[in-house]
Amino acid sequence: MKRTIIAFFAILFTVAVNAQTGLKKVYNEDIDPIEQIDQAVAKAKSEGKFVICQVGGNWCLRFADFITNDTTISKVIDENFEYIHVNYNPRKSLGAEKQEQGKALMQRLNNAGRFGFPVLVLLDEEGKVIHIQDSGLLEEGEGYNQKKVLGFFKGWTPQAVGK
Repeated sequence: MKRTIIAFFAILFTVAVNAQTGLKKVYNEDIDPIEQIDQAVAKAKSEGKFVICQVGGNWCLRFADFITNDTTISKVIDENFEYIHVNYNPRKSLGAEKQEQGKALMQRLNNAGRFGFPVLVLLDEEGKVIHIQDSGLLEEGEGYNQKKVLGFFKGWTPQAVGK
């Protein structure tokens, strides 16, 4: 019985890993996420855009793949947002410095991790959090719903918000 359970979990793990195979890794695990956000805010401000932080890790790539492959959504993002993938890895095995970095990141983003990952955090031109979007609410079946995702992005452009 124990062997059956272990085999089941091994298969489940393999399927989960293989589901992400072939997707481009978009999270840079080697950069300071706070500096990454600050740089994105400066760039967005100079271009009259907002910042979207997709917070997660290279273990959650489906949303990044979805928006990259949908040209309608990509166009709305490119025109209105500085879009960054902010790596968040709270593993204790990475050491105290990374643990503190993770805490500082969640503090900066109003504890966005409470919605699960990936989570989308919208920052205004000053870097202030103006919305946190649970990406699960944009899902449909095994993927994402184009109408919901497009509605989210269009509803939070600087023009829609009145900036």
